[in-house]
Amino acid sequence: MVHPPRVPPATAPRVTVVHLPPAALDALAAGDLAAASAVSPVPLPPAVGAPDLRWLWRLRSEQVRADPAAAAWVTGVLRAGDLGLVVGHAGFHGPPDEHGTVEVGYAVAPEHRRRGYARAALGALLRRAAEEPDVRTVRATVSPDNVASRALVDSCGFVAVGEQWDEVDGLEVVLERAV
Repeated sequence: MVHPPRVPPATAPRVTVVHLPPAALDALAAGDLAAASAVSPVPLPPAVGAPDLRWLWRLRSEQVRADPAAAAWVTGVLRAGDLGLVVGHAGFHGPPDEHGTVEVGYAVAPEHRRRGYARAALGALLRRAAEEPDVRTVRATVSPDNVASRALVDSCGFVAVGEQWDEVDGLEVVLERAV
């Protein structure tokens, strides 16, 4: 009997991916945390507006501007239910492609790491993918140096299918799993 890959449990800590409105994405892309916070459905900590994340918010802002339906898929902020705070960001790189593949992305702010938030975020994303009839495959890309993230995706049934070069992150291992 073949068992489906393990999905992290929906138990503590509980997280929610909160999608930001286009105006908040635009403001974060411009480096204006105050303006983003004014239109965000949740309070945004300084880490979300960090200069090294502007490229991400710029990319997602442009993506949502080109395809408003992508707003429900792209990166949002990761709100921890146990803290009531934003502890990072998570989401998909976009809606399912023509093959039914979505790519996950998540990051937890350094001060909130090693508490299970990344596992909870990945679990939430995998459950969301499983609810969508157009999604057949979930992809994750991980730097060969990121031992913690690689262990996490491996524990969730992802299998290495190749490598790629990313302009931002450099060499990445490409891993996939069926929904």
